[in-house]
Amino acid sequence: MDLDTVRTFVAAAEAGRFQEAAAELAVTQQAVSKRIAVLERKLGVRLFTRTPRGAELTIDGQAFLPHARELLRVADRAVASVRTGRRPLRVDVIASRVAASGLMREFHRAHPGIDLDVVMLFDIETAVAALRSGAIDASFRAVAAPGRPLPEDIESVRVLDEPLQLLTGPGHALAAARSVTMARLVGHRIWMPGIVPGTEWAAYYEDLVAAFDLTIEATGPNFGSDALLDTVADTPALATFMGERTRLVWPAGHGLRRIPVTDPTPVYPHSLLWHRDNPHPALTTLRTHLATIPTPAGPAPETWTPNWALPH
Repeated sequence: MDLDTVRTFVAAAEAGRFQEAAAELAVTQQAVSKRIAVLERKLGVRLFTRTPRGAELTIDGQAFLPHARELLRVADRAVASVRTGRRPLRVDVIASRVAASGLMREFHRAHPGIDLDVVMLFDIETAVAALRSGAIDASFRAVAAPGRPLPEDIESVRVLDEPLQLLTGPGHALAAARSVTMARLVGHRIWMPGIVPGTEWAAYYEDLVAAFDLTIEATGPNFGSDALLDTVADTPALATFMGERTRLVWPAGHGLRRIPVTDPTPVYPHSLLWHRDNPHPALTTLRTHLATIPTPAGPAPETWTPNWALPH
């Protein structure tokens, strides 16, 4: 159904005169009459009756009017959903409890007037494809994984180095430690079932294993963070890595420990990716906000990150 004819019908119905509807729509009265006639032929009914006072709706016209208004409202919402500056800023994070999700919560608190759509895509290749198609406006990723340079039209900036922590149950040999060095982790089983070969986070942990001779196991299905916490709490031989900013809640009886890792501290390099031609005004606001993330006070610890990570 042609929306111009529907819009003309609504204008004429609300004005009560074709001449006033023509003035509102900035067209001729003849154009209004032609559009109404086209709509009437399409619907197979008369919508107006001409009277000395103007144009009155017929019974069919009265029945059609609320639906015509809804058609126009839906059309306006459809346009607004994709119009830059009016639709929400679409941002990809890997998961709901990780650092990037926390950064977006902080951004929302700082800029509550900006509408957000937060999505969770799988890996960096999926995210880059979504950036290039316009499906999303930005993505938090570690870049660039070995052999996978970013396309020329994708921009990136490193926004956060997140220290890793060791998570253990109360019975683990390192559970009482206030901190643990990388050297002390050699020989301990670190279980991370969420590592998927070929992803950017798999590349990160592969390099971490190679650099420090660690034992990271990705065996078994990934049932999510709750199941991981249950298993680590009940298995003294297992530990896992968690980002310092990862938000976790576990039952009091689990007795889990989050232990800083030092000498050096492995950090996960979070970067923001976006398409260089993306005109969404809120994207600039997001980048400016992320540039103000405070750095920890005191002397900077010795850190490690893969040599392929984007420079900070």
